[in-house]
Amino acid sequence: MTDLTERERERVGPLESADSPITLNTDDQIVPMWKQRLRIFVHNKLAIASVLFLVITVGSCFLVPLLHPTNQTNQALTFGLPWNQAPSWHHWLGTDSSGFDELGRIFFGGEYSLTLGFFAGFITIVVGTTYGMISGFAGGVTDTIMMRIIDAFLSIPYIFLLITLISIFNRSTVFLICIIGFTLWWGNARIIRGDALLIRNLEYSQAATAMGARKWHIIRHHVFPNSISNIVTVATFSIADAILFLSALGFLGLGIQAPPTDWGTMLQAGTSQIQNGFWWEIYPLALIFILVVVSINYIGDALRDCFEVRLLER
Repeated sequence: MTDLTERERERVGPLESADSPITLNTDDQIVPMWKQRLRIFVHNKLAIASVLFLVITVGSCFLVPLLHPTNQTNQALTFGLPWNQAPSWHHWLGTDSSGFDELGRIFFGGEYSLTLGFFAGFITIVVGTTYGMISGFAGGVTDTIMMRIIDAFLSIPYIFLLITLISIFNRSTVFLICIIGFTLWWGNARIIRGDALLIRNLEYSQAATAMGARKWHIIRHHVFPNSISNIVTVATFSIADAILFLSALGFLGLGIQAPPTDWGTMLQAGTSQIQNGFWWEIYPLALIFILVVVSINYIGDALRDCFEVRLLER
């Protein structure tokens, strides 16, 4: 190897010996994908506040009844206790029209509302994602028939469909989870189907098909990973929608059967007492309910940004 000239040596800089360690510029180091997604999520302050609020609320709903038990199931034990009592030292949020402690009842009803909402939302996203991917990737006559079925279901007002099914059958906890989960996925399926239609026509999907890859292989390794952004977003929104529809049924008197209760049933009972000035029976619960739904939506927006490929570094 020829020696460097003086000008080239000045431009390149001093050479390191063969025994000297090679150091990499920190700017050229590859940042793991999970760290990039976590950094994007942390930069969303509303999402961080939403996570903290949701963790505190969910934890309170399941831990407070154990740490500070109150009677929430036996109305016979409330005889002799003050009904519609204003907030006091013994009852921080007062009592309701049945004599139950309002603060304990919010957490007691939250157990059922959040549990049903999360399970129903999980069913919704699993069924909707599977249906939408099959429809979009298959295309042709299969896609047309599957989409016309969804169009027929979407033409039925959803809340009336829930009322009809619950009136025909029963209002058990398992049935409410199933009826909401298996009837709320139609819109989700259309969103995922749009992703599948787009991805199946991209170059890497076409190349995998030309190389003999099976359809399920392409769906697992190409369609699903590249649709994860919309899947995660739709999943969070489905949980919020499930909680909303469960509360709507409870507000109409078709929620969980007593002695358990849910937030919708409590709101319905509170609205009948607000005209008497018993504000503590509706405003604290309404505030928590709204904040829970809004927090889930903010978390969904942040997760969508986390899984957005265009925001990640190469």
